[in-house]
Amino acid sequence: MPQLDPAVWPTQLFWLAITFGILYLVIWRIALPRIADVLEARQRKLDDDLKKAAALKDEAETILAEYEKMRADAQASAHAVLQKTQNEMKAEAERQSHDVAAKLSKQTEEAEARIADAKTAALASLEGTVSEVVAAATEKLIGVKAGDQEIARAVSSVMGGKR
Repeated sequence: MPQLDPAVWPTQLFWLAITFGILYLVIWRIALPRIADVLEARQRKLDDDLKKAAALKDEAETILAEYEKMRADAQASAHAVLQKTQNEMKAEAERQSHDVAAKLSKQTEEAEARIADAKTAALASLEGTVSEVVAAATEKLIGVKAGDQEIARAVSSVMGGKR
């Protein structure tokens, strides 16, 4: 093999140095500037993307804060409407309760008046019936017919406390 022959090594070293030098110049003048440009462009794009992301994050935080404020306002408004409705319903229930109480009170008074009238009528009717029974009983028991005035006086004195 010729590459392992020490007699050809100086020429191989010469061509190695020339090839390495040319390759070094090509890489240094052509490839490295292009790679550097690509890296710089990539870094600029990353920086721009980071700036956009930060701006979008700030905008999202602002929108979230506005949303939270709107939600809190809506909740407070709903609570106020609910409280107002509850107060109105409570007032209406109290008004209806008072109306029903007044109506029941009036009906109770009317019923008491009717009961009193019925009691008076029953007692008056009872007084006449008692007078007849007393007259019949005295006549049967003692055989004496009592006078209407005496019977009325006796019944009135006994029934006077019942009226």
